[in-house]
Amino acid sequence: MNYTPKLFIETTVFNFYFEGKQGKKQRDAIKLFEEIANGKYEAYTSNEVIGELIKASGKKFEKMQTLIKKHIKKVIKTSTEAEILVNKYITRGIIPEKCLEDAIYIATATVNNLDFVISYNLGHIVKTKTMIGSGLANLREGYRQIGLSTPTEVLEYDR
Repeated sequence: MNYTPKLFIETTVFNFYFEGKQGKKQRDAIKLFEEIANGKYEAYTSNEVIGELIKASGKKFEKMQTLIKKHIKKVIKTSTEAEILVNKYITRGIIPEKCLEDAIYIATATVNNLDFVISYNLGHIVKTKTMIGSGLANLREGYRQIGLSTPTEVLEYDR
C-alpha cells in the first residue's frame, strides 16, 4: 500500500503560483500543484489561509479560489486543540506573537496529522529554529514532528 503525503499549503505558495515573474519559486509552486493533481500528494489549507488570500485583488483571488477548489482536499478550521499548541509555540518563543498566523498554520497541520507545512515564509515557518522548536513542542504534547518545507524541498522529497 502506498502512502500519499499530506501537505498543508500556506498563503505564500498560492501567491507565488500567480506571481507572474516566472521565477523558480513560481515554477516550483506550479509543479507542486501539478503533482497534487497527479495524486502524488494530498493538499489541505485552512480558513486562516483563505482569510489572507481574500486580501488579494479580485481577479487574483478568483484564480486562487479556482486553484483551491481544484486541488485542495479540505479547508480545515482551527480547533481548540490547535489553539493550545499555538499557545505553546508562542510562550516557548518558537514563533513570535506578532506572527500568530504562522503558529496557527503549523499547529493546525500538526493536530490534523498532516506531514508538511509548505511555505515560502522563510522568516518564521521554514526556518531551522521553528523546525526544531515546533518539533520538540509537538513531541512534548504527544504529537509527531512535521516537516516545514518550501515547494522546492518537497518536490525533491523521495518516498
